[in-house]
Amino acid sequence: MTATSEARSADGAAHAPQQSRLRRLMRYIPLIAPVLLWTVPCWVLLHAGQHWPLPVTLGGTALFVLGLIAMPLAMVRGHGRRQQDRAAIVGDTLLGASWVLFTWSVLLGVLLRLALTVAGVGDGQNQARIVTWAVLGVAAVLLAWGYAEARRVPRVRQLDVQLPRLGAGLDGTRVVLITDTHYGPLDRARWSARVCAKVNTLEADLVCHTGDIADGTAERRRAQAAPLGTVRATRARVYVTGNHEYYSEAQGWVDLMDELGWEPLRNRHLLLERGGDTLVVAGVDDVTAESSGLAGHRAHLAGALNGADPDLPVLLLAHQPKFVDRAAAGGIDLQLSGHTHGGQIWPFHHLVRIDQPTLAGLSRHGTRTLLYTSRGTGFWGPPFRVFAPSEITLLILRSPQRPPTP
Repeated sequence: MTATSEARSADGAAHAPQQSRLRRLMRYIPLIAPVLLWTVPCWVLLHAGQHWPLPVTLGGTALFVLGLIAMPLAMVRGHGRRQQDRAAIVGDTLLGASWVLFTWSVLLGVLLRLALTVAGVGDGQNQARIVTWAVLGVAAVLLAWGYAEARRVPRVRQLDVQLPRLGAGLDGTRVVLITDTHYGPLDRARWSARVCAKVNTLEADLVCHTGDIADGTAERRRAQAAPLGTVRATRARVYVTGNHEYYSEAQGWVDLMDELGWEPLRNRHLLLERGGDTLVVAGVDDVTAESSGLAGHRAHLAGALNGADPDLPVLLLAHQPKFVDRAAAGGIDLQLSGHTHGGQIWPFHHLVRIDQPTLAGLSRHGTRTLLYTSRGTGFWGPPFRVFAPSEITLLILRSPQRPPTP
């Protein structure tokens, strides 16, 4: 699939105070969210005027209570110290299902009921039951579709990106971006092989992975990550860490990627030369690296550019889009990032924007810097993608000095 994209101006300074307050509120989400995710749908579907037979009300309520208890317990067992994959699958699936039920219980519980009232359709009980069946129907369809979307091989999103400082010899350079593969509790070794095979059809000069390879240690997820060793590029395959590496022995992932033939750009750069022109390809550790306590791990842009000619264009790999403030201050030409998953399950998109300056696509920051944010190649946690399709990105770099097409 070919997509065109225009650079959008981004001005995060005006929203900084509001974002700071929202970040403080988000600290309480792990305590409040499970209760809201299960009690709101329970109320809308079973208790808000439906007057279901007592066995239906009691049985349905019991299921919601079971979900409220089981989800956090499974999440702790699956993603805590025990790292039990089966528990993680249960907890993640319940999280995704409850989010979809919550969202559509709120939306249809208000909007559909209002529409039915305005249209004069049914009395209170009939309207409530229509809402219940509508919520269940929409949720079932979205979860089935979202699961298929999450498990499929991503489509290719292609766009031309003009860099004013790029020399004519580098015009047409093909950069493939994959990110946020999140190999995890669901074994996706075959999916991984199919993704890598698709990347190889794109005839890339440079292949980039901007982190969050997996949830779990390199030793544990090695089989799923192994196909990355088959990826081909005419110039280089480069990688930077994401925040999830720092939950799972990041150095092990750096070592494995090196073993698979990728260049870990840990606050360093390499040069891509073609046709007498040069592009600096730099990378930094994730912004969470320093707080991990791992010696030598931190996001250090000056270190990444140390020794590079300041007159050369720079392509920077940084896992999180919010690093773009530093990139713009440092005169970077193009930053490639992931992390956001494009929101993954709508309307989580709006919560992502609290922490990140962009959700997906190409945006401009300052006078020179462009940022491309991928929606991600895999998925994290809940095995669903709703209105946030995964992607493999093909960026074709363009020079303003290229000869005109005849």
